[in-house]
Amino acid sequence: MGRFLEQEKPRQASFKADSPYFSEIARADGVYKSKLRPFCVPLDHAEENLFPEIRQTALAFFASQRIKWHDGQNGKPNNHLCDSQVCCVNFLFPFADKPSALAELLRPVYPDLRRMLPIESGQYVTFEWIGQENYLGEKISRNGIRTRGANCTSADAAVLFERTDGGRQIVPIEWKYTESYYGTPLKIAKSGTDRTAIYRPLYMRDDCPINKTLLPAFDALFYEPFYQFMRQQLLAHEMERARELCADIASVLHIAPEHNTDFDRITSPALKKLDTKTAVCAWKKLAPPDRFMIVSTEKLFGNPALDQLPELTSWLKYVHCRYRWVQGE
Repeated sequence: MGRFLEQEKPRQASFKADSPYFSEIARADGVYKSKLRPFCVPLDHAEENLFPEIRQTALAFFASQRIKWHDGQNGKPNNHLCDSQVCCVNFLFPFADKPSALAELLRPVYPDLRRMLPIESGQYVTFEWIGQENYLGEKISRNGIRTRGANCTSADAAVLFERTDGGRQIVPIEWKYTESYYGTPLKIAKSGTDRTAIYRPLYMRDDCPINKTLLPAFDALFYEPFYQFMRQQLLAHEMERARELCADIASVLHIAPEHNTDFDRITSPALKKLDTKTAVCAWKKLAPPDRFMIVSTEKLFGNPALDQLPELTSWLKYVHCRYRWVQGE
């Protein structure tokens, strides 16, 4: 396990024990992978893993869109306080009905952002976005329904905005929290499926967004996080080709804590030849320069303009209390 995750576990356990955001019964240890753990809430109270002001609306939205909570049960989120999906929802869902605040958040990354546009069901942020079509040709369940958040490529979140030139841009967001990866090859799935066969048709196309001149071999991408990077980039490219939601540009935004240096590890042996210090920098060499953006969680949510928005006061207090590293602690 990564060092950052091991640091976060006691921090989150202390947050649960001492902050005013949990009921007394939710302060008890929660069962996770068959063991009681202080950094988890009881399963029956897993909704308390979310910022109080979004608990009911987030649960309702995920249910209405049939979005799967990772390791969640009974329509509730994961009870692990270090869960990445929960972290993403805690940070971004409060902006789902605040387009002006969302624009303030994202404009430092996208200076040509004019105004946010609703992306789904009137919301300005959506989650586990898989695209309106099966662009990557991934396997579909027997009932013909793709499940957002499970068994297919899903962007952790997505937003849509109008640019100053009048065009539309859709942004699939890849969110990281405590993740760390090692050199486990993923080319062959546990089922025996050769994953390269699924994505090779898109890779072989002339308009493939991946820089093949720098990539040692296609197989080099089948290590996390590069396997995720590849699928997200291909998904964004296909959405742009299809003009999804009338967008003329689709670009990936990668958000991760700079405090989580465990994520820096370059796990693919062949990609170490790119001579970069981090996995994200390695991918930036391979991705189209204007279709893959990187920003740290600390920089994005440390925007001073957010402190001046009264509608975010209670949320900022929660975030600064729970995820103290956002302020550099």
